[in-house]
Amino acid sequence: MYTPSHFKQEDLTAIHEMMRHIGLVSLVTTTPHGLVATQAPVLFDADADHGVLRGHIARANSQWKDTPAGTEALAIFTGPNAYISPNWYAAKREHGKVVPTWNYIAIHAYGEIHFSEDRDKLLDIVTRLTEAHESSLEHPWKVGDAPADYIEAMLKAIIAFEVKITRIESSWKLSQNRSEADRAGAMAGLQQRGEEVAKEMERLDAPPSPKEKS
Repeated sequence: MYTPSHFKQEDLTAIHEMMRHIGLVSLVTTTPHGLVATQAPVLFDADADHGVLRGHIARANSQWKDTPAGTEALAIFTGPNAYISPNWYAAKREHGKVVPTWNYIAIHAYGEIHFSEDRDKLLDIVTRLTEAHESSLEHPWKVGDAPADYIEAMLKAIIAFEVKITRIESSWKLSQNRSEADRAGAMAGLQQRGEEVAKEMERLDAPPSPKEKS
């Protein structure tokens, strides 16, 4: 992924946290029919050198049959993002030499992919995904809340996959190349529109905590 040095994110803790926060990837693989992409929910587990992604896709989706086991896959995480209007920049009022752009967070995880029909593996993935996304709700739903035979039927309709990550590329384009006044203007414009990416800009600008400094 093309990433200018000032947009490159190399803090693995921050990257892993964002991957878990996003929770959905575009899973891209090469097949005899060309490139194929599927939106898939995933878990990130830090149980290998670079971590492992675990998720599932529909059994009816031929991607799992058409992708040779062990070939490289690309999982694209699209984070908070938004359009940036030139009207928000202080530079627009100063000299007018400004153009629109887009602020975004993107993470590309590459690695070997393996698909599985194993029922227990599927149940584990589905259960953990449910717990991860239901935990913040007042009354979390559990897999056990549904009839057992219904869950078994649903498991037969999906295929598990694992991507053993070999490398991660991350771009956090959050106006780092603009002046402090321009960044403040862009952040104010985004906040007015309720854009989540404004929070990421704030976090980037926040001074490190005493713990982070040590």
